[in-house]
Amino acid sequence: MTKNLLIVESPAKAKTIEKFLSEDYTVKSSFGHIRDLPKKGLNIDIAHNFEPKYEISSDKKRVVADLKQAARNRQVWLASDEDREGEAIAWHLTQALGLDPKTTKRIVFHEITKPAITDAIAHPRVVDQQLVDAQQARRTLDRLVGYELSPILWKKVRTGLSAGRVQSVAVRLLVEREREIKDFKPVSSYKVTTIFTDKKGHEVPAELTTKLKDAGQTKEWLNKIKAATFTITRVEKKPGRRSPSPPFTTSTLQQEASRRLGFSVRQTMVLAQRLYEAGHITYMRTDSTNLSDIALHAAADYITKTYGGQYSQTRQYKTKNATAQEAHEAIRPTDLKKTTIRGEQKQQKLYQIIWQRTVASQMAAAKVEKTEVTIDISNQSEQFLAKGEILRFDGFLRVIGGKKEDMILPELESGQNLDTKRITATEVFSRPSARYSEATLVRKLEDLGIGRPSTYAPTISTIQSRGYAEKIDIEGTDRQITELTLEHGTITSKQVTVTTGADRAKLVPTPIAEVVTDFLVKHFSNIVDYDFTARVETDFDQIERGKESWQKMIASFYKDFHPLVKKSEDIPRQEVSQAHLLGHDPKNGEPIYARYGRYGPMLQRGETENKDKKPDFAPMPAGQTIESVTLEQALDMFTLPRIVGTTEDGQEIKANIGRYGPYIQVGQTFVSIKPLDPRTITETEARKLFRDKQAQDAAKSIQEFSSGIKVLNGPYGPYVTDGKKNARINAKQNPAKLTEKQAKELLALHKTKIRRHKQSV
Repeated sequence: MTKNLLIVESPAKAKTIEKFLSEDYTVKSSFGHIRDLPKKGLNIDIAHNFEPKYEISSDKKRVVADLKQAARNRQVWLASDEDREGEAIAWHLTQALGLDPKTTKRIVFHEITKPAITDAIAHPRVVDQQLVDAQQARRTLDRLVGYELSPILWKKVRTGLSAGRVQSVAVRLLVEREREIKDFKPVSSYKVTTIFTDKKGHEVPAELTTKLKDAGQTKEWLNKIKAATFTITRVEKKPGRRSPSPPFTTSTLQQEASRRLGFSVRQTMVLAQRLYEAGHITYMRTDSTNLSDIALHAAADYITKTYGGQYSQTRQYKTKNATAQEAHEAIRPTDLKKTTIRGEQKQQKLYQIIWQRTVASQMAAAKVEKTEVTIDISNQSEQFLAKGEILRFDGFLRVIGGKKEDMILPELESGQNLDTKRITATEVFSRPSARYSEATLVRKLEDLGIGRPSTYAPTISTIQSRGYAEKIDIEGTDRQITELTLEHGTITSKQVTVTTGADRAKLVPTPIAEVVTDFLVKHFSNIVDYDFTARVETDFDQIERGKESWQKMIASFYKDFHPLVKKSEDIPRQEVSQAHLLGHDPKNGEPIYARYGRYGPMLQRGETENKDKKPDFAPMPAGQTIESVTLEQALDMFTLPRIVGTTEDGQEIKANIGRYGPYIQVGQTFVSIKPLDPRTITETEARKLFRDKQAQDAAKSIQEFSSGIKVLNGPYGPYVTDGKKNARINAKQNPAKLTEKQAKELLALHKTKIRRHKQSV
C-alpha cells in the first residue's frame, strides 16, 4: 500500500497531478464540497454565536466513506484550490474524515506542473483557519439574507423568487440602467465632414471640431461658407505609443472572451477550469495582474528568441483593485513555448487569447507617428481637423494583432490653401448608456468592489435562472435623419433612414426585477446599497487577515437586518406589486388594478386580502403598460374568457389570452389563434382553426389502445407513449400493426434502460 493519500476536488485535476508523483502517492478526488449547509432550513444557530450546522451531502456519503478507507494508516495531503473556497473544502475534509486540521498537511499551488507540485510537497502547511473563517462568513451571511428575505418575496411578490447580497445588487444595476435608457431623451446635432484636396489632387479627410446645433443653424452656416477659403494654420507631427494590456484576471478574461469569442461568463469559467486542471494555465480565479519572476524571465527569453531583443520589455503591472491578493498570479500559460494546445476547439481558442495576452504584456509598446492638421475657414471661427497615423514599430501588435491600416496624409504645410467639392452635414443623435452584457456587468461589479473572482459567474447565472434578467438580442429601430450637402454652391437636403439601437446578447431586466428592486431599495436599502455591499467584501478580507472575528461581523450585520425583516411582514402586497388603481367595476364595485404579476404586467379585479372571494385576473392589453392602460381597456379584458359559439358537434368554444398568447379552447384541446383577437374572433374562424387542429392530431395518431397507450407520429419518427414515458419504435416494426402487448414491452424496456443508466452514473 502507498504511504500517502493526496486529495483534490476534481477527478481531472487528480488525473493530471498523478502523472507528476511517485508510486508512494495515491491521488483521489472529493468531487468538490463534501459538506455544506443543508438546502432546507436556516441551519444557522443564531442564539449560539451563529454556529453553522453542516452535513455531508447525500450524494457524497459514499465518497466520504471511500476517502476514510483510503486515509487509514496513510499520510493525508489536502490539495484543493488555493482560494477561500478551496481552503474550506480542505477544512471540511478534516472534519468529515476525522483528521486533525492542525497537523494534516495542506499544500497549494498556482499551476499544475511537476515543478509546482514538487515544490508544494516540499513546503506543506496546515489548514489556514482564517481563510476558512472568511468563507464561513460569506456562506453564513448569504444564507441569512437568502433564508430570511426570500420568503418575504414569496409572500409579497411571487413564489420561486430569491434575494442575495450580490445578486440583488447586480439586478439593481440592470434595472437602473434600463430605466435610464427609457428616460433618455436623445438630442440631435449635425456633424460636418468633407474631403479636401491639395494642388496635386491628394485627398485630406477632415471633420469640423464642433457640432452644429440644429438644421436651421446648419443651413445658415453652410450658406456663409459658400465663398470661404480653407487654409492650413497648423501641421503638428508627434510620436505616439500604444501599450499592451496587463495579463488576464478572472474579470478581464471573461470580458475579452465575450468580446472576441462570444463566450458567456459561465462558459469561459468552465473552459478555463478545464485548461487549469489539464495543466495548461495557472489558477483561473484571481484578481491580480502580477506575474512570477519565473514567468517574467520565460517571457523575455521567448520574445527575444522569437521576435528579437527590440520586442522584449519586462513589466510588472500594478493591480488596480486595492483588495486584490498580490501574492496570487495573473492567468497565464504554464509554458509560454506552447503556443497552441490539443483538444476541444473552444478550449484552444480560450488558450490562444490567454497566451497572446501574456506574451504581449511583456513586449515593447507599438510606436506610431501622429499628424494633426488644423484648417481655418476664412469667414468663420470654426475649424476643420484632419488626422493621420502611421505605424512605425508594431511592438506587441506583432502578437496580439489589431493593427489598423495607416491613415496617411500627404505632405502639407502651414499657409497652404485647400479645395473641397462637397461638404456634408449629417444629423446625429446622442445615445444613452449601453445596456449591460454579461461581461460589462462583471466589470461594473468589479469596479464597485462587489463580489470576487469566484462569485461573478454564479451571480450572472443566478439572476438569469431566477427570471430577473434575460439575455436577448435587441432589434434596432428605424430613424429618419436629415443630411445637408453643400456642393457647387448649392445646398440640398435629403432624408436618410438609419437603424439605431440594435445590439446583441444584452442583459435586460424583467418586470419582476423592477418590482423586487423597488421593494428592496425601499425596505432593505443596505442590502442593495453599492457601498455597503463593497464594505462587506472588505470585512471578509479583514477576517482572512485575522483582524476581525467572523461571528462578530455577522452579529453586527444581523442586529440591523433582522428587524427590517420583521417590519416588512406588515407591508401590503398591493404596495409591493406596484398596483395602480384604475377605478372600479361599474357592475359590482370591485377595484380594478394594473400591477406586476408572475409573468409581467397584468390586471386584477378584487382584493388579494379578501378571504371570502378570490380576485379575478386578466392579461394586459397589447401595447399597454401599468402606467398607460385605462379603466375602459381593463374592463374589456375582463370579458375574457369569451364564449365564441360551438363546434359542428355542439361543443362549446371559449376564447382567451394565456401566457403564450391568444387561444381557443374546446374541452381539453387548446388552439393558438395568433394573430386573431379573442374578443372579436368569429364562430366560423374558430371552427376552422379547431378543424385544422383535429386534422393535425389525426395525422399524428396511428393507434390508440383502451389502456390509454398511444402510437403516434413524432418529429423523429413513430413512437409509443403512455402519457408519461415515450419509447421509439424499432424501424423493423410496423407502427400501424403494433399490438398493445408489444407497445407495453417497448415502454417497459425503455424504463429499464433509464434505470440502468441512472445506476451507472
